[in-house]
Amino acid sequence: MDFSSLPIGPTELYELIAVVGGVGATGFLGVLFVRRARAARQRQIDAVGEAPAALPRRHAAPKGKAAEAEEETEEEAEQEATKTEEAPPPRPARVASGHAPAHAHQERAEEPEVAAPAAEPEAERRSAHVIPFPAPAAPKEKKVSALAPGLARTRSSGFIARLGELFTGRKELNPSFVDEIEKVLLTADIGVKTSQKLLEEIRSSLTRRELKDPEAVWDFLRRRSAEMLSLPAPELDFSSAKPFVLLVIGVNGSGKTTTIGKLAAKLAGEGKRVLLAAGDTFRAAAAEQLEVWAGRTGATIVRGKEGADPSSVIFDGVKRAATESFDVAIADTAGRLHTKVDLMQELQKVRRTLAKAAPGAPHETWLVIDATSGQNAIAQAQIFTEAMAVSGIVLTKLDGTAKGGVILGIADQLRIPVRYVGVGETVDDLRRFDPEEFVEALFAPLES
Repeated sequence: MDFSSLPIGPTELYELIAVVGGVGATGFLGVLFVRRARAARQRQIDAVGEAPAALPRRHAAPKGKAAEAEEETEEEAEQEATKTEEAPPPRPARVASGHAPAHAHQERAEEPEVAAPAAEPEAERRSAHVIPFPAPAAPKEKKVSALAPGLARTRSSGFIARLGELFTGRKELNPSFVDEIEKVLLTADIGVKTSQKLLEEIRSSLTRRELKDPEAVWDFLRRRSAEMLSLPAPELDFSSAKPFVLLVIGVNGSGKTTTIGKLAAKLAGEGKRVLLAAGDTFRAAAAEQLEVWAGRTGATIVRGKEGADPSSVIFDGVKRAATESFDVAIADTAGRLHTKVDLMQELQKVRRTLAKAAPGAPHETWLVIDATSGQNAIAQAQIFTEAMAVSGIVLTKLDGTAKGGVILGIADQLRIPVRYVGVGETVDDLRRFDPEEFVEALFAPLES
């Protein structure tokens, strides 16, 4: 053979032929080896009926270097056979271990379907379950009373503010400190009787050590205020009678008509049918104002001519409420006649008339008091309660005064529960009274 025309010499050509022949022989032997291994594997599957799942490498028995080299040779031969055979027989899924060659990743990406992996052993599933670490709990927000804005003036410039000035910055109280508290309470709007009662309780209930502790004295005043306001009273239920008849009394200008209108709006919002009886016939503006509220809330109003008998108008209103199945009937009354005697006699007549119009009426009689009148409010309440069986107090205009402490004197001296408080102009500002909420809003936290 003439090798002169080839680009390589005879020696290099023989070497190339030897290399090609060696590679071909190795591939042929590998294919034979793989086929025999697969045939043995298939016989094992047919005998058992199910392919045993391969254990992960970390659970396998330790191998020597010779065993590891044999396993790597088997894997390379298997991959080579996969490339050369056109239709390889199906094989059971194997758990991969180590890093696969790059061409194996490319080959799997080109396959249209991927066989589902064999189920993992139960131990593997348990070990793979991850329990998430609990997230830290969000900090609880401190409850802020909705009454706080309405009582801002009482807190900032009323007797609570003056008491706060005595306590602030003191780590220990001297024996004369009780006398300083006495001066503040006696000049406050809670009344002289209630002030003296609190002072006597401070001296008798607290130990000498507690009397030197500002926190202990402050907490005592706060706790006793809540106890004074927490009077025993039946739960207010406007569904306990039909119609539920509410009689509202109080001096002119205390906020009776506005309170009736706001209450009617609240009841109408709860789906109740409300009737308003305009019993203040001595003041034309009162009936007109009540009529405006009736138009806003969808309530029905019964009114008479100016100067008509108030008892007659209220009787007609309650009778209509009973006949037409109204849920609640609210009766407004006059707040001022020529003399106090005339006013009280007229109110007593209204009460007797209501008892004839509906059984058990009035079911509640509320006295509306203007908080801005301070200690005069206590005097007014005493006059009304002497003539009428008052079952509840409504304290209005708390947002416009620093005299909100008057509520303590009224509750302590008259022993009448407070039902509602007014802390603003909107309907939502007429709020059901909660003693704990009120005290929380009234007493600012003690700062050192």
